Amino acid sequence: MGDHRDHHHSHDPHHGHRHDRPRGGGYAVGEGGPSRRSLLGAAAGGMLFMAAAPGTAQADTTGTAAARGVAALAAGGASRTSLITTGTTLVHADLHNHTSMSDGDGDPALAFASMRSAGLDVAALTDHSGVFTIGGLSSSEWRRTAELADAANVPGVYTAIRGFEWTHALLGHSNVWFSDSYVDMSLAPSMGAYFNWLDDKDAIAGFNHPGRERGRFNDFAHNSAVHDRMVSLEMFNRGDDYLFEGWSSGMSSPLVACLNAGWRTGLTGVTDEHGTDWGYPEGKGRSGLWVTENTRAGVLAAMRARRFFATRVSGLRLDATANGVRMGGELPLTAGDVRFAVDLDRGADWVGRTLNIQVLRPGSSAPTVVDVIPTTAGRVTEFTVPMNTADGDWVVLRVSDPTQVNASPGPAGHACNDWGVAYSSPWWLRG
Repeated sequence: MGDHRDHHHSHDPHHGHRHDRPRGGGYAVGEGGPSRRSLLGAAAGGMLFMAAAPGTAQADTTGTAAARGVAALAAGGASRTSLITTGTTLVHADLHNHTSMSDGDGDPALAFASMRSAGLDVAALTDHSGVFTIGGLSSSEWRRTAELADAANVPGVYTAIRGFEWTHALLGHSNVWFSDSYVDMSLAPSMGAYFNWLDDKDAIAGFNHPGRERGRFNDFAHNSAVHDRMVSLEMFNRGDDYLFEGWSSGMSSPLVACLNAGWRTGLTGVTDEHGTDWGYPEGKGRSGLWVTENTRAGVLAAMRARRFFATRVSGLRLDATANGVRMGGELPLTAGDVRFAVDLDRGADWVGRTLNIQVLRPGSSAPTVVDVIPTTAGRVTEFTVPMNTADGDWVVLRVSDPTQVNASPGPAGHACNDWGVAYSSPWWLRG
């Protein structure tokens, strides 16, 4: 199919022309697959991921998580190759899961195989490290988590990661990945003590279900010592969108509070599974990572670069650049036009589906939506938005479905009171 263009001109004098540029597909659609049970039994032998050459449209499709008991690979997802950047391949991840080693129900020996059968390429076990009423990891269970991850890990095919969740009933919960040790409230009873512990490690960490606990990480008080180690903020947890968490109780948006405080976190989606359905069913949070290789080193590099996005839709591909800079990066800009390119696809099932791209900028208690660009899945969309660092130093793109409502809305009439599909990681403006 040849390239063709639709031109949509904004009549708002504050904006330049916008150009939605659809590009032809060429993606293979996933074939029917075996049952979930048979996949679990053969998880160690099947290959769910193969990298394609950057810039081609020949990468394997991404499986979409089907209903419980139905193989995830029965439905097709988007190609794993970006249409706007080169050098990386898309992998799908769930970085927050629990087992019976803390307050989950499931046998930890089954978790990694279940997530692989669901079409995930990267998975982590993050049992609680212990707090009062929540049973936590023991030293032997921490060692067992490593053994299970090492047994499931297949470099280049499937990345299995050991992690844990530091758990404070008031201040909040925080996942830690790539650490050789864990810490609980007995040694880290405050944010300061936790950050002091983290500062001494090569690990990375994130803010979990932000705003669910009233203390909100001491209101996201910034700590420069771990600025680079705090790499993520959960925006989708289970089936919930956390953009306006606590708004009905008079609290500000966790996204605004975190980024305005000076943290440079990317945005993730997770299932936070506590049952036995790791990776299932459709509709729970997950993350898309753009990696140079599907290995622990490749995942760690992508997380440190904030080169990832949050979604609660399996099989989704989202890549985005701003003035040629990929999400998670810095824009050398004080004031001027920012040209975005957004690659959004979910394969054959979503071709032509109407969506919105919302441009989120800092606000005092909720993000300011400075533009909403209608688009359809399966195309590259390009548009221009003027920005100024006087209005704040970050920008996030939210993809939404305008036909569905946000179950946790913010201010009346806010553009993000519709159903969130995905969030890009932020860009940071620097003059």
